[in-house]
Amino acid sequence: MRRFALVFALLPLAACTGGKPPPVVSEPAISVPSQPNGPGRILAYWMQLGPGGEKQVRAVSNGSACPLLAVSHVRVPMDVRAEGRGEFPLLCSAILPSGGTDIEIVTENVPEQHLPLPKFVSDPQRILVIGDTGCRLKGSLVQPCNDARQWPFAQIAQKAAELKPDLVIHVGDYLYRENACPADNAGCQGTPFGDNWPTWDADFFTPGQPLLAAAPWVFVRGNHEDCQRAGPGWTRLLAPAPLDPANICADHTPPYSVPLKEMKLVVMDNAGAPDTSVDASAVPVYRQELAALGRETSPVWLLMHRPIWAAVSGPLGVPIGGNATIIEAAGTGGIPKPVELLIAGHIHTFEAINYKDSVPPQILAGGGGDLLDKTPLDLKGAIFQGSSGVSVKDGLSINGFSYLLMTKAAPGWDILVFDQDGAMVRKCVFAAGRVDCPAPAK
Repeated sequence: MRRFALVFALLPLAACTGGKPPPVVSEPAISVPSQPNGPGRILAYWMQLGPGGEKQVRAVSNGSACPLLAVSHVRVPMDVRAEGRGEFPLLCSAILPSGGTDIEIVTENVPEQHLPLPKFVSDPQRILVIGDTGCRLKGSLVQPCNDARQWPFAQIAQKAAELKPDLVIHVGDYLYRENACPADNAGCQGTPFGDNWPTWDADFFTPGQPLLAAAPWVFVRGNHEDCQRAGPGWTRLLAPAPLDPANICADHTPPYSVPLKEMKLVVMDNAGAPDTSVDASAVPVYRQELAALGRETSPVWLLMHRPIWAAVSGPLGVPIGGNATIIEAAGTGGIPKPVELLIAGHIHTFEAINYKDSVPPQILAGGGGDLLDKTPLDLKGAIFQGSSGVSVKDGLSINGFSYLLMTKAAPGWDILVFDQDGAMVRKCVFAAGRVDCPAPAK
């Protein structure tokens, strides 16, 4: 997301476009080199949590057969999730059995690979939150992807891995390289673009590998992964549901939950919910999904990409924003009580917001690498879309590239905000229904 997407909500232009993204720019055909006979090299691997907390192991290979999964030193084959074709190599997957230890992915070619997988912790004490990590190449917005200071995701992933998290939450937007780098721009020369493996690898998997190897992940779908952008690649690589070759990209997928010891993570797909206009056809769907949260019996952390009520700098510096479609779906009923925390991205900064009335607090973690948004330090008085009546009691933003580590502490959670160099820039606390970020001592 860029900040003018919300600023333009005040202008007639938004009504004309209906909030729809521009047409996809076609890219050249890309063929991924492969080893046609048997297992090849593992190009990327990770563990992700799916519906019900299902532990899914995935591996991308340049071979024609899947590697083995070694569980407690017993080797079993992984299954093919998606055959290798043209622009994507072979993708393999497996569901981990309960109770397995010493888990690794093994290839038997020369040289043999032994890739250990992180352990799943049902009661995570250290949760890393990051989002909006890709490098922007779209139209006139050209980010220097070859400059680690101006696109720092690789450094952030390394520094974040050193924190030894038990779980990683990515709040969406992985692939931003939609157009070719301009011929005269040295800052991004040589980069791939489009929804294909070379681009996914350059934008996410290679820079993110230290963090992918550090802990299990929960992946949230972003608006850059809608079906008009990188949706097919998202569905193939990261979506939690089994792959349906006949439906390589659904505009919307139902929520799913990841039960943990003290709370339940509920992942909501709002990638296709327009910010600046109401999609009337989607409102009943989101309304039903929000209402279903009221039947949860455990405390819920609601994960989504687009925040319902969050803000950027509007005219004269007034904070404005909000997602018009979800606000309409929430209506005056708001968010059901089992939800105690909202976690999102989409706005490229860190925000911590407490609302008036009965809305749970929200944190945003959208500063993981893409071009940054400007947001006011003080978010009180933010003007939101629609007529839900929700207003900010108090809230702040911290500009700059960032990621968060949430650590369990009595009586709640400490939220440590780190910059791209791994320096802690703010400590917040989530407890008693609030997120408080006291000013650091001078």
